[in-house]
Amino acid sequence: MDLEKHPAAPAPAPGPAPSGLRASDADRDRIAQILGDAVAEGRLTAEEHSERLDTLYAVKTVGELEVLVRDLPAPGGAHAPSAYASPYAGAGGPAAETIVAVCSSSSRRGRWRPGAHTRAVSVMGDITIDLTQAVFEQQVTEVNVTSVLGNVEILVPENVTLRGYGSGVLGNFDVRGESRGQTDPLAPVVIVRGFSLLGNIEARPKPGARLVDLARRLRKNLDT
Repeated sequence: MDLEKHPAAPAPAPGPAPSGLRASDADRDRIAQILGDAVAEGRLTAEEHSERLDTLYAVKTVGELEVLVRDLPAPGGAHAPSAYASPYAGAGGPAAETIVAVCSSSSRRGRWRPGAHTRAVSVMGDITIDLTQAVFEQQVTEVNVTSVLGNVEILVPENVTLRGYGSGVLGNFDVRGESRGQTDPLAPVVIVRGFSLLGNIEARPKPGARLVDLARRLRKNLDT
């Protein structure tokens, strides 16, 4: 019997995620940031950015995500910092937040900093998420909503791009952003994903509410 000790084989070095691996929220956030930098730098037009962002939330695997940025610089390269950085950077909001209303009501409004991901759960309750005065510290803000015999209302400024992906069973899922006025091509994007069971989920621009200094501030960041 061979009692000689042999050194353990070294662990394989970590590499990039396999292209067939299912994409995670972090994967999508990374690609969204690259796309945001590209449109701010003039590498993509607003229309190209919108098309790629739609695809970003439709595809399933890491490989499909990488196709969207294969003609763009990798993050951390020698190009301008993201134009979507907040003028209040450093005070940062949470990476994720959960809002719950069970036979009660809850709201987020005023001058607040939403995280990249917000989850709202309403069970026979009411939730209001008002983003009209929010300080956006990322290009894409995603709100995941579940409503069971409850009501969830999401309000955004008129010049913020609003998109929705969801459904309802004996309930309502209504995102009204695509036909409301002219959005700013440099504005943040709010994605609402949701499921309503005997409840109501509604997301819409608030009339008269605009991030009026947004484009000017972002373009100023590019020039500095």
